[in-house]
Amino acid sequence: MKRREVITLLGSASLAWPFAARAQQPDAMRRIAVVMGSAQTDLAAQSMVSTYFARLEELGWKIGRNTRADVRWWTGGPDQMRTIVAEMLASLPDIVMVQTNLALAVLKPMAGDVPVVFVAVGDPVGSGFVAGLSHPGGNITGFSSYDGPMGGKWLEVLKETVPHITRVMAILHPETPVHQAFWRSIKDAAPHFGVEATQGAVHDAAEMESAISSFAVQENSGLIVLPHALTQTNQDLLIALPLKLRLPTISANLASTKDGGLVSYAIHFEDRFRGAAGYVDRILRGASPSDLPVQLPTKFDLVINLKTAKALGLTIPPSVLTRADEVIK
Repeated sequence: MKRREVITLLGSASLAWPFAARAQQPDAMRRIAVVMGSAQTDLAAQSMVSTYFARLEELGWKIGRNTRADVRWWTGGPDQMRTIVAEMLASLPDIVMVQTNLALAVLKPMAGDVPVVFVAVGDPVGSGFVAGLSHPGGNITGFSSYDGPMGGKWLEVLKETVPHITRVMAILHPETPVHQAFWRSIKDAAPHFGVEATQGAVHDAAEMESAISSFAVQENSGLIVLPHALTQTNQDLLIALPLKLRLPTISANLASTKDGGLVSYAIHFEDRFRGAAGYVDRILRGASPSDLPVQLPTKFDLVINLKTAKALGLTIPPSVLTRADEVIK
């Protein structure tokens, strides 16, 4: 199946195939559910889901032949998602793949003994999702994204890219444990880089707009957008508003820089979705999630958008440009 066909197939909030009870399904038909902590309109997220199902097909799991699929997209808040996840679980999936901390936090207490493979979940041990990395225990394992010390690394990259900044705000979701760890790392690293760090604690788009607009009134300021379902859902706002306010911004989402953000330092998440498909394949063939270690990221890409730099009146240091994995001109 071609990628564009998969994306078209997955374009609705829930695929049309209804799940029947486990006992009523033939042994060869397996039910694979997906909970995306992204909005359905997020093209990058659609591409990741496409990659995931394409890899499953390579591994022998073909939609409509020996698998049925149910894809659910983030709808704006945990309360709405609990209803959607409950409906999905009532269909008795054999396995669930879930993206982002917020989505996994909704799913975990509801999943029972259904195997779960996660992607793009930061600090899964510190967040209480698994007992350990090498031996996750229970029915949950997967592919982590970022741990706490990455906060300081994003600050370092932003300072290198825009050396004159002296104030930084981190856009974060204060109740998310890994965001608390990111913030501690940013706060601890800030004096070393001669930067004053401030929290931008937000829960929705209105709070984002208010926090960023208030912070941008002083010169030599920069923004760190931390990875989260909330920031991913509001990516367009987090690109357009800082640009309007002439606020240099670093993101943990490569797609944001390609869409107009200044700089990103991030994981290639499509590789993580391919890996998740491999774990789903192994579990469907009899492996236990507790025996599959959580996989840590090993490669991060630096992407710079020179069009955005020009719009902001910035000259990116040559030392940063030569290190970049991609420069958008």
